[in-house]
Amino acid sequence: MLTYNEHIELRNKLFKGEIQLEVAKAQFWGDVKEGQRSWHTKDWQERRLKFLKDKCEICSGNETLTIQHLSHPKKHSEYLREITRKYAKDHIENNPEINKSEFTDYVIKNHDYVPVLLCPNCKNKNPSERVRKTPKYRCVDCKHEFDEAIYRSVNELISIYYENKDAYEVVDKCFISKDKWRNKNNLSGIKYWMQRERAKNIDSETIEKEAFLLHLDDCIKYLSFEDAITACKKCAYNFDIKKMELCPKCKQHYKGLQYPTCIECLPEDKRKAALESIQFGKEWHEMHKRLGID
Repeated sequence: MLTYNEHIELRNKLFKGEIQLEVAKAQFWGDVKEGQRSWHTKDWQERRLKFLKDKCEICSGNETLTIQHLSHPKKHSEYLREITRKYAKDHIENNPEINKSEFTDYVIKNHDYVPVLLCPNCKNKNPSERVRKTPKYRCVDCKHEFDEAIYRSVNELISIYYENKDAYEVVDKCFISKDKWRNKNNLSGIKYWMQRERAKNIDSETIEKEAFLLHLDDCIKYLSFEDAITACKKCAYNFDIKKMELCPKCKQHYKGLQYPTCIECLPEDKRKAALESIQFGKEWHEMHKRLGID
C-alpha cells in the first residue's frame, strides 16, 4: 500500500502526463492486500503519533485516543459515475438528436420489448383480463369485450416518439435491457443511455483520468489528517456508527448530527414533544414485533 507521500507523487505524475493512467492504477491498487487498511501501515502509525493531541477534542477525555475523520473518500466508482454523467450532459446538449434509424437499431439490439396491450376498439391501455369469463378482455374505458388485444410495434412507438417525445403512447417502460441488470426503460430513458454510452466512448480516457485524479485527491486528503480531530473511543464510536456527537450546550449528552442540541437541552415544550415521539416510536416497534411484522 502506498504511503502518503507516494500518493502525492503518483497524483502529480499522472496530472502532468509523466505516467500513463493504467500504470498509475496498477501502482495504486497493485500491492493492496485483501483486508489491508491505511491505518495498518507503518507510515500511518508514525504520522498518527505526531498528529494526536493529549485529549479528546469533543469531550476533553483522554481515554483511548484515536484519529476521527470528519469526512471519508468517495469510492472511485462514485467519481466515475459522476464524471460520466457530466460528460453525458455536455454531449446531449451539443448533440440533442439521434438518427431515427440508428436509434431503432439500438433499441432492438439492446432491449426486449414487452408490449402494452390495447383495446382494439378505443386503443386505451391495459384492458382488464378476466380469468373465468369470456371474452378474455374487457376495456375499462369503453366497456368493449374481446378475446384478442392489440399492441403497437416497436417501429410504431419510435415513430410516435420522434413526433412527440411526451406522447401518451411512449411513456410506458416496456423495454427491458438485455444485460444482466434487466432494467425497464421507456424510449426517453433508452435515448439517454444511448447518448451516455456515446459520450463515454468518445471521452473514455479523459473520464477515467479525471475520476481517478479526484479519487486520489480524496485519498490524499484522508491520509493527510486535514479533516480530522483527536477523539476518544466513545466519541469516535458515536460519530461513526450512531451518527451522533456531544451536545455543544451541555457537553454531557449525545445528539444526532442533524440537531443543534440534545433532547435534554431543548425548551420544555419541545423536549416533552420529542420524548413523546420517541415513546410512541418504541411502542409502535414493540407492537410490530409482537405481530411478527418488524
